Amino acid sequence: MPSGAVQALADDAYILGPGDVLGLQIFDAPELSGNLDVLNDGSVSLPLIGNVRVVGLTLSQAQQWFSTLMARQLQRPELLLRVVRPRPIRVALVGEVERPGIYSLTTSETAQTEGGPALTLSGLPTVVDAIQKAGGITLNANLRQVQLQRRLPGDAPLYKRARLDLLALIREGDQQQNPFLFDGDTIRIGKAEQPVEEAVEVAAANLSPQQIQVNVVGEVVSPGRIQVPASLPLVQAVLAAGGPRAGRASDSNVELIRINRNGTAARQRFRLNLAQGASNAQNPPLRDGDTVIVNRSGMAVATDTINAVTTPLTGLASILALIDIVNRN
Repeated sequence: MPSGAVQALADDAYILGPGDVLGLQIFDAPELSGNLDVLNDGSVSLPLIGNVRVVGLTLSQAQQWFSTLMARQLQRPELLLRVVRPRPIRVALVGEVERPGIYSLTTSETAQTEGGPALTLSGLPTVVDAIQKAGGITLNANLRQVQLQRRLPGDAPLYKRARLDLLALIREGDQQQNPFLFDGDTIRIGKAEQPVEEAVEVAAANLSPQQIQVNVVGEVVSPGRIQVPASLPLVQAVLAAGGPRAGRASDSNVELIRINRNGTAARQRFRLNLAQGASNAQNPPLRDGDTVIVNRSGMAVATDTINAVTTPLTGLASILALIDIVNRN
């Protein structure tokens, strides 16, 4: 996105809302000074005036509004308004995050990406803090186009939208792509068309899950459920399970079974190439819960079939008779 659009986010003013505690100081009437709680209806109880609605106003707008109202009661209504205690920031995360939903963020939080260590977050929350709180991004996340929606000041529910490039944050350390969050922000992370290109690189960042569990079964040395680094390619997962069994595994018949987030299942077939890097078409990065099946080679199938049939037979004559039957068919 244009650098000016990113910079515009940093220039946004704090918008008052329910839960804020404001400090009002009236210089010529200190007895009227004190804290004001913004109630659920968005109003505060202003001395000499009564209930005044402040929700949707910036601090500067509220101060000017208070000065106008207090001028009806005081000759010199010189006052200062500040935020004593801001309300918790509630943001929505939708799209390609592990746990989409509404999250409340404060200046002291503990977050954890799936399979990763617990992280202590301190200071004003940012976009990355919110993503970490939601468990991190999924393998399909399009980090180049993350949309941040933010409400504009005023009573009318008007919003502005900005696009962030979190890949620039990971690769170049561009902190402008990680702005501070305001209450009511919505972060949308879309689905990438080809997520594999930087999948391994992104997996090393603390935006994504650190560990996943996959099933590797069939003709491998140690079949079963294993824990591997996030976005590990299929071939490397087979190697993590001890590698293909010599003489039994089929290099051209390796299947990946994946349960999608909507409950559907996908089944793909790949050729096992130990020299192949990460690739959607040939060596896809794995997701948590994937199952990799290394099927038997044609020779192994034939051997197992003969063993199954000949096991009940005894003696050389029986085996020779079986071979004769097979040859005639």
